[in-house]
Amino acid sequence: MADRNLLITSALRTIQIEQQAIQNLSTRIDQSFVAACQLMLDCSGRIVVIGIGKSGHIARKIASTLSSTGTPAMFVHPAEASHGDMGMITDKDVVLALSNSGTTSEVLTMLPLLKRKAVPLISITGNPDSIIAQTADINLDASVIEEACPLGQAPTASTTVALVLGDALAMALLEAKGFTREDFAFSHPGGKLGRRLLLKVKDIMHSGTAIPRVRADTLLKDALMEVSNKGLGMTTVIDDKGGLLGVFTDGDLRRSLDSDKDIHATRICDVMSAQGKKISENALATEAANLMQENSIYTLLVIDAEGRLAGIIRMHDLLQANVL
Repeated sequence: MADRNLLITSALRTIQIEQQAIQNLSTRIDQSFVAACQLMLDCSGRIVVIGIGKSGHIARKIASTLSSTGTPAMFVHPAEASHGDMGMITDKDVVLALSNSGTTSEVLTMLPLLKRKAVPLISITGNPDSIIAQTADINLDASVIEEACPLGQAPTASTTVALVLGDALAMALLEAKGFTREDFAFSHPGGKLGRRLLLKVKDIMHSGTAIPRVRADTLLKDALMEVSNKGLGMTTVIDDKGGLLGVFTDGDLRRSLDSDKDIHATRICDVMSAQGKKISENALATEAANLMQENSIYTLLVIDAEGRLAGIIRMHDLLQANVL
């Protein structure tokens, strides 16, 4: 069985080495970083991120992060670029090349072609004196003093620094472009954040004939039938012209029964709540959730732009829509 203390010591050493590598990186965020950001901001095409091996994995992640935060990007494998994928890169693009050594042969092969197509090149290397770093229009220094690997072989601290530098670029561009939470949601429509930021009340409310309605003079027993038939745990109360007078909820029913109201003789207008909580049909579903939680209620009346009853929304509807 492995020595517990040895495992913990190894883990802590790795974390400390990588923390120090990131701390050292922070001292190198300078004019070169600003110039790289400006080049990417001015790009009318896409940011093409390239890398091989572990750097390739980091490059894929950087491309994904850029794309999801307002900077269109894609990953191109350098080996595939030599066999046709160079055609994916246009003179409107900016290439971001990752190479810890700065001498990756597959990337080096691409350099003359990028120069010929006049494609700007930003490099992230661990050796600012390398061929790739010297050839690039802008080089970002991602060098580390040591890898966390005790053999000094497996890329560890170096890939962490490259990843952090990629995230730093993406976040700087995000803020410079004024990218918002709503913009992010449009890039992630299938995720929970997307649903929270894009889904409106009208998208999930009960409307039309699904809305329980009874007239003010309806007997309580008949109103309970409407509550049961529509299955929303409440009913609206309307006047002769269809105008909203109030609501009758489970809470109103409990209060009626506690006060010994005769369901066969009591009119709904005598036991309803005159003012139910309302929300606009164009409000975000998250606003409905907040309103329900603040008032400890489970149902809201939904109104249209003219203030007319448009629907009903329940806490259960929000849960089903994964808003909560």
